[in-house]
Amino acid sequence: MSKAGITVATADPPAPAVRPLPRRRGIELALIVLAVLLSVYGYCDVGLAQHGTLPPGAAGYGAGLGVLALLAHLAVRLRAPHADPLLLPIGVLLNGLGLVLIYRLDLETPGDRAAPAQLVWSTLGVTLFILVVLLLRDHRVLQRYTYVCVVAVLVLLTLPILFPAVNGARIWIRIAGFSIQPGEFAKVLLAVFFAAYLAANRNALAYTGRRIWKFQFPTGRVLGPIVAVWLVSVGVLILERDLGTSLLFFGLFVVLLYVATGRTGWIAVGLLLAALGAVAVGRLEPHVHSRIETWLHPFASVDAGEGPNQLAQSLFAFAEGGFLGTGLGLGHSVLIGFAVKSDFILATAGEELGLAGLSAIFVLYGLLVERGYRAGLALREPFGRLLAVGLSSLVALQVFVIAGGVTGLIPLTGMAMPFLAQGGSSVVTNWAIVALLVRVSDSARRQHDGQDTS
Repeated sequence: MSKAGITVATADPPAPAVRPLPRRRGIELALIVLAVLLSVYGYCDVGLAQHGTLPPGAAGYGAGLGVLALLAHLAVRLRAPHADPLLLPIGVLLNGLGLVLIYRLDLETPGDRAAPAQLVWSTLGVTLFILVVLLLRDHRVLQRYTYVCVVAVLVLLTLPILFPAVNGARIWIRIAGFSIQPGEFAKVLLAVFFAAYLAANRNALAYTGRRIWKFQFPTGRVLGPIVAVWLVSVGVLILERDLGTSLLFFGLFVVLLYVATGRTGWIAVGLLLAALGAVAVGRLEPHVHSRIETWLHPFASVDAGEGPNQLAQSLFAFAEGGFLGTGLGLGHSVLIGFAVKSDFILATAGEELGLAGLSAIFVLYGLLVERGYRAGLALREPFGRLLAVGLSSLVALQVFVIAGGVTGLIPLTGMAMPFLAQGGSSVVTNWAIVALLVRVSDSARRQHDGQDTS
């Protein structure tokens, strides 16, 4: 400022101090306790509804789930103290509810018990969660293994071709009585590859290449490798008739391209390609064509006097549930048949928990996805942002495809509902996704507090 011809320098006002985000580990612990108690309550409710007494394994189930959740919480408190406090409790509650629903269905199918095996797989999943949180100190380390991931993806997707088909699809590896679905592990590795490659080439994808009408297309040298990997992956999956996972991979590819470039044209191109692919596969592949016919005419078998098919029985289960449901253990969704514990487990939730319970489950999935997106958007470095968005999109796309299929919104594709459905490979990989989101959210909140040194 000047006064009487004399210029006086004034100091700039100090920058406002960044208020550190609260860690909220105590809130996380309280939510975990609530999640375990709700799961144990559901387990006891099933026993009371079926037999009028508490199930004999209720205390052991609660103790086992509680110990696993507590160990996971301690790992987060030790190695990721700034992580989002909702991610782990949501995983615990969804996994606990899945165990309850599978146990409830086991009571109707005593010759095919799946809950004990699912509990073992859940233990392995939580163990993997703990290992990832403890050993992976920085998610950016994964960026070094871009091409290792893509090689592993191609190997995992190709292996099931060597094994017999199950229900018309070659998606399983069966050895010594154990079965693994490699596509579940491949989806996480593919998300890492897409995130790393797009982070390294995002400028070239967004600002170079040829402009055709209103769309900017990158050069083949930049876009070619990632398109080739996607095409090979989807081609193998189509040969194996794993159309659900191929749709998941396609959605992941389009979403990450859009996030990396910021160009909405990729969404339009993706929808167009998806429509063309759906029409082609629906007409040329008999297995898919039959599912489309079932989707278009779900009650045709009833009208023909042959009884309801799986989709029709699923719709009956949702209708029977009404708003509040019939109550745990009091439904008849077991009439759906062999896929009731896997593809159609959401029908059991809809019938016995009603629209209110089903809405609560979707809210939990929505929160899990939203917290993942929030962690990604809070990061300044592109790899972590794309990784968080990619992993969260995997969950969102999977929930949409499965829920849409069993409710008749879209044709049914065989996939496992995250955490709820029977499937060891699925529950293990979903715990890995939650662990990576915990790690990314910890980095995002550290960055906000000024502790990020990158």
